[in-house]
Amino acid sequence: MAEPDREGRGRRIRLGAAAVAVTLLAPLAACGSGDDGGIPTINLYYTTEQNIQKVVDDCNAEAGGRYRIVYRVLPRAADDQRVQLVRRLAAEDTGMDILGLDVTWTQEFASAGWLLEWTGERRAEAERGTLTGPLETARYEGRLYAAPKNTNVQLLWYRSDLVQQPPRTWDEMIRMAQELRGQGHPYRVVTMGAQYEGLVVLYNTLVASAGGQIIDEDGTRAVFDDGAVRALEVLHRFATAGITTSSFSNTIEDQARLDFQSGQGAFQLNWPFVYPAMQEAAPELAEKVRWARYPGIDPGTPSRVTIGGFNLGVSRYTRHPDESFDAAACIRNAEHQKFSAINDGVPPTIESVYAEPEMAEAYPMRDTILEELKDAATRPRSPAYQNISTVLSAMLSPPSAIDPQETAERMREATQDALDSKGVLP
Repeated sequence: MAEPDREGRGRRIRLGAAAVAVTLLAPLAACGSGDDGGIPTINLYYTTEQNIQKVVDDCNAEAGGRYRIVYRVLPRAADDQRVQLVRRLAAEDTGMDILGLDVTWTQEFASAGWLLEWTGERRAEAERGTLTGPLETARYEGRLYAAPKNTNVQLLWYRSDLVQQPPRTWDEMIRMAQELRGQGHPYRVVTMGAQYEGLVVLYNTLVASAGGQIIDEDGTRAVFDDGAVRALEVLHRFATAGITTSSFSNTIEDQARLDFQSGQGAFQLNWPFVYPAMQEAAPELAEKVRWARYPGIDPGTPSRVTIGGFNLGVSRYTRHPDESFDAAACIRNAEHQKFSAINDGVPPTIESVYAEPEMAEAYPMRDTILEELKDAATRPRSPAYQNISTVLSAMLSPPSAIDPQETAERMREATQDALDSKGVLP
């Protein structure tokens, strides 16, 4: 999910080049790794998570002086996170130990040789009780290169004062919205349609729900089969049915939340973060809002929803691999996943955590989340995913201009070029 960039910036533009050099080289000296004979420092490079320092403190206490984890906050924006990690790993920076990886990066980093493999008992522990979908995002060529820390799926949010039962398919949702419009009620279906990763996630969910494929299982051939074409048909029909917001083709996650909170929508397709936000900002509306499984394509066939989340990888260049693996395992264990779920709103990857009594208040929709996670869709698993995403978001935008067959052909050709690393900027 795209977030605002809160990364600090240099005080003067003329210092920019020097700042880049410092970014690449300083961690080798400044972060330290305890190589002077003291307690090893394990640097955790991870996205902004408000309460993760408490998890770090707990793990440091459990380590009993064997190592000390230091939380290094990555930039807010996903693209900026990836750029920082890539540049420093390419420079073989030994000051990076544990890496917080968006689920779409693990294969890319593994193929580049930047991650140590999880093997033996460490692999067994990382896999034990972990949901299949998140676990698949941590594998590359049959090997485990990261441990899933948290996951996420989108739900259907609907106004119970406007509809008695949630729609089960996209056709049903479109029809219900059109009927509400005819009756003069709030009717819009609010979701993300801007040219960015959110639009790719929407399309990927439609493809998986239609039983289709974007690329093959080996990640080497662009497919775009009948299911992928059908997903384009649904997306185009949705975009031209007169039920979206006027800003649909420019909408990202938080704008969708705000549009729905303003009372414009009858339905919203978005991540669970909208629930606590709505309770705080629009409590009267929140009382009327319920949740359900994301709509499917065919009646009687449940949707398959694209997952998000983060994995923890261990850098190949760490000077302390054993301590880094142990620290990563502690950060993502069941107890700490429960803490992060309750306090930071990041759904767990370990299935048993959902049954914990404390989860009921923080996640009243936990059963629906878990139901989707048990049959989730992953984005195309390929080291070239960033290229693929760039291609797809450009060709899907705006959704109202999609010509299903022609668009599928163009996407197949461009995606194959992306897989072959032909003429696509990363």
